[in-house]
Parts: sequence; C-alpha cells; structure tokens
Amino acid sequence: MRHKWFRRCASIGAFLVPGLALWLPSGYSYGAVLLLLAALTSAPAWGRQPAPRVAWWLSAAFACMAAVWMLDIGPTWGWGSMDRPLKYLLALPCIFYLMVFEPRASWLWMGIAVGAVGSGLVSLYQVFWMHLPRANGYTNAIQYGNLSMLLAVMSGLLLVVQWRRWVAWQRALLLAAVALGVTGSLLSQSRGGWLALVLLVPVCAWLLVHTTGQRRVYWGLCGLAVVAAIMSQVPAVEQRVDEARLEVQGYKEHGEGRNSVGHRLAHWRLAWDMGWDRPLTGWGRAGYEAEKKRRVAAGQAHPIVLEFSHAHNEVLDLFVKRGLPGVLLLMVFYGIPLAMFWPTAQRIRDAQGKMDREALSLCLVGVMLPLSYIGFGLTQVFLAHNSGNMFYLFMCPLVLAALHQRRARLGCPRPV
Repeated sequence: MRHKWFRRCASIGAFLVPGLALWLPSGYSYGAVLLLLAALTSAPAWGRQPAPRVAWWLSAAFACMAAVWMLDIGPTWGWGSMDRPLKYLLALPCIFYLMVFEPRASWLWMGIAVGAVGSGLVSLYQVFWMHLPRANGYTNAIQYGNLSMLLAVMSGLLLVVQWRRWVAWQRALLLAAVALGVTGSLLSQSRGGWLALVLLVPVCAWLLVHTTGQRRVYWGLCGLAVVAAIMSQVPAVEQRVDEARLEVQGYKEHGEGRNSVGHRLAHWRLAWDMGWDRPLTGWGRAGYEAEKKRRVAAGQAHPIVLEFSHAHNEVLDLFVKRGLPGVLLLMVFYGIPLAMFWPTAQRIRDAQGKMDREALSLCLVGVMLPLSYIGFGLTQVFLAHNSGNMFYLFMCPLVLAALHQRRARLGCPRPV
C-alpha cells in the first residue's frame, strides 16, 4: 500500500509541476515540494534499488551546476546566495525516487495541457481585465511568456504525434492548450519564446520525419510557417518586431542602450570583453559587479549595465563570471538531457520493433527542454530566475521516469 501511495504521488507531481506552473504564484513549486516529501519519506525503499545509469548522468549534470552556483555563496549576498544551489541539491533525491516510483505519462500529458490553458487564461485576465501592459503571470513577463510558449509547443507535439489515440475532448483540450499557450506568449510580448521556435520546430519536424517516415510533417511545418507569418501581422507582434529593428539601429548609430534591445547589446559587448580578460577563471559574481562599475566610471561601458546583475545571455553570463569552464558545464547541463532523450530506436520501439508513439512523445518533449532553454538563453539568463530553474530541474526527471515506466509496461528493456 505504501509503494502504491508513493507511485501515486509521483503521478500527481507529474501533473502539478507543469499544470500549475503559470496558474499560481510559484505554481511549479507545489509539485516539486510533493515530490521532495515523497522522496525523503520513501528513501529506505528507493535507496536499496540500483539506479540506472541515466539517473546518475542526470544527477551529475545537476550536481555540476549546483557546484557552479555554490561559487556565488558568500557574505556579500547573504543567505539568498544559497537559494539556487540548494534547489539543485534537493532535486537529486527526487531523481532516484522517480526512477523507482515512476509516474504515468498520461498524468504528465494532462499537466502540460492544463498548464498551457492556464497560462493563456491568466494572460487574458491580466491584459483585458486588469489592463496590464504586458501579461506576466506571477513572475516576470519574459519568463512567463517563454514558458507559456514551451507548454504550447509541447501540447501541439502531443496532439500531432498521438492524434489517433486521443478522443474528441482530449483533442479539443490540446488544441485549446496550443492556442492559449501561444496567447500567453503573445500577451507577454516576450520575443525569446519565438526565438526558441527557430530551434524547436525544425529539429522536432526532422525527428518526426526521421522516426515515423511520415513526410507530411513537412507540410505541417509549412503550415506553421504560414501561421507564424500571419501572427507576425498581429499589431502587438508587429510593433515589437519594429521596435527591435529600430533599437538595433539606434544602438549601432548612437550607442543608445536604454531600451530592450540596446541594453542587451550593451551587456553582451561588456560581457564578451570582460570574459576574454579572464577566460579561465572569470570575474566571479562580486568581481563582475565591481568591474562593471569601474568600466562605467571610466566611460568604457554604457551606464545601463549597472541596472542588471546579469548579462542577458546565458552563455555570456557564465563566461564572464566563471570563464570557459563555466560555459562547458552549462553545455553539459543541457547536453546530458538532450542525449538521454534523443529518440533512438531502443527508446521508441516496442518488443516487436514497432514504433511506440507515447515513448516517442516522451523523447521529443524531453528534447524540447534543453533546446528551448538554449533558445531562451540567447536573450535572457533564464537560470537566474526561480521559474527557469524549477521547471527544468523537475521536468527532466519526470519525463525520464515516465519514459522508463512506459518501456516497462511494453515489456521492453528500459533505456540505459
């Protein structure tokens, strides 16, 4: 009975992490806390079970990044400096718990769809009822819009890959999830989610064609391109694109940094220059802040860089603070999940060698996580925010555990 309860907690957590992520303040934390409590309570049970290699690899990726964030701990930043590495360390027991008490994929699918629907409804309420200029949910507009777009794309992928499986109400829910998730992104006016699509859509389309052999996916991609072209003419989107173009021109011609694009360009230029001054060690968090002030005072950097504590680019931010070793660890943090979710024949075929569409869906959703974060990180330090860390830290092990559970139900060897 206790094991049944622990397994049920895993499935509920699989629903809650994406399902409440954007509905409530710190919505992603409810499922995470449930999983952590279940992991600690069930430690005697899962602690005796041998963990698969992929669990150890994922734990190593999380532990490496925790070590990077621990370098920021110090009296300058107080107890708040322990917040981020502590989250990474607390996610570790959840990985091993989930590999023993594996969640059902159906709970994860429902959570993704409900999360996307919720993000869209919250954005509509905030913009048209509260009259906010940008939807931000309960985090900042960029994080909110990007995660909303990710949930929408995941929902669309589930709809396409498992179309024949879904009944009418499930198809309607997933269609609503796509529409409302995209709405949440549009009303947030965040451009990072659309940048991430440049990575996500071609890779996922290629993987679908490669694994299913259905070339009509390319027609679907063409359809998406047409839809994107139409949506680019929506006044809010068109205005943001025009603003970006003018802001780039203003920075090039006049060094104007007091706008969305201009201050990013100023941060990127400064981080690049500072990073190559100390490419092996970086400046550290405190050193970065001090050197920024010195360079601004000397007229070597735009004053706008003092208003933000990061470089608005994930790679450049780690480069300037932790040097090339920090960038390498970030690539490991993204690369290990990307490798372990890549849809190989062993992962997506059943015992008879036939393709299993649920396993394929799990692999593709898993591939989306690091790819989307790479895209988001082009214009935002996504891992500087609680929402970015928590969603990645718990969605990765949930998808991995659900994939193992699916393989077990099919009577296939579980992926190693």
